[in-house]
Amino acid sequence: MRYITTVLFLMFITGCSTIGGYSQRGLSHTPSVEEEAQLQEANILNNRGVQAYKKGDYKKSIEYYKRAIGIKEKVLGRENLNIATSYNNLGLVYKRSGNYPKALAYISTSLKIRKRILGRADSQTAESYNNLGTLYATMGDKKKALKYTKQTIEIKERIIKKEKIDTAISYNNLAVLNEELGNYEEALKDYFKALQINEEVFGTDHRVTQGNYSNIAMLYYTMKKYKKAQEYARLVKDRDKKIKLEDIVVEGKE
Repeated sequence: MRYITTVLFLMFITGCSTIGGYSQRGLSHTPSVEEEAQLQEANILNNRGVQAYKKGDYKKSIEYYKRAIGIKEKVLGRENLNIATSYNNLGLVYKRSGNYPKALAYISTSLKIRKRILGRADSQTAESYNNLGTLYATMGDKKKALKYTKQTIEIKERIIKKEKIDTAISYNNLAVLNEELGNYEEALKDYFKALQINEEVFGTDHRVTQGNYSNIAMLYYTMKKYKKAQEYARLVKDRDKKIKLEDIVVEGKE
């Protein structure tokens, strides 16, 4: 029997829900009608800050951003992803205006909040590392710029790897469903798509890739393509169990 991995459900459970466009991460209560109105006002101020920034009026942009942040902190608290984004944006305005100490303070605070809420291996956290790297480069501190840029790359590589793994799981799930529906050719295509990713990410000896070989071998056997079944069964290296194909016993794992 094939098993469908529930990665998608986990992603939804651990995902970040929103109310009125604001993340509930770190929010201890649901905003009241009055608070929602305040958050809308903060949105308006934030948009004005963006427009002022685009016009090069950094002083005005900072003023709008700070007013927006004051409202958000009152309603959402500081431990919130929306607040982290606001700190990050304000830091970037300070950077553009040449106030590097203020820029460093706000972008660093944004990073701390994102790490606490999202963890290190997240795209928003990577954004904060990247912004700190470019800020330190602008400040002339090349060693710290190099440090944060390397960390940015490391995080992004981990994110890409995780996305590949999740994609392989989805292909495998699709293959299982197609196999159970009798769509064997489609199932085979999906198994091979999962296998290609898993061989790249894990190599051939990893249990996940070995599971792919086993699934493909058993499907070929179901399709009465015995030579192909034997070919993939022989790739399974677990000698504790065996795949039986007709009267030929091939060492491996089902």
